[in-house]
Amino acid sequence: MKKLLTLVIAGGMLAFYACGPSKAELEAKEKAKQDSIAMADSLAAAEAAAKAAEEAAAAAAAATAQHIADSTRVADSLAAAKPGKKPKTVEQKKVEEAKKATSGRG
Repeated sequence: MKKLLTLVIAGGMLAFYACGPSKAELEAKEKAKQDSIAMADSLAAAEAAAKAAEEAAAAAAAATAQHIADSTRVADSLAAAKPGKKPKTVEQKKVEEAKKATSGRG
């Protein structure tokens, strides 16, 4: 009788173990897995958005720097090309040299 009771208990334990998890437990496990995947996807999307924003800010800074450099270059060109500073001809240079040479004489 003692052996029979032990055999029945062991058989019951095996039967309970063989049944495996219930449908609700399997669904809960699958839901947890899907939640984990969704969380990883949302983190990846957030990181991609942050990276895109960072790249956009860097591009805007580069464009601003280029705009400043272009403005400076144009301003320098305009300053160098002031009206009235025409290149002098050979005759004008000779006249100026003569004026300088004779300016100190009374």
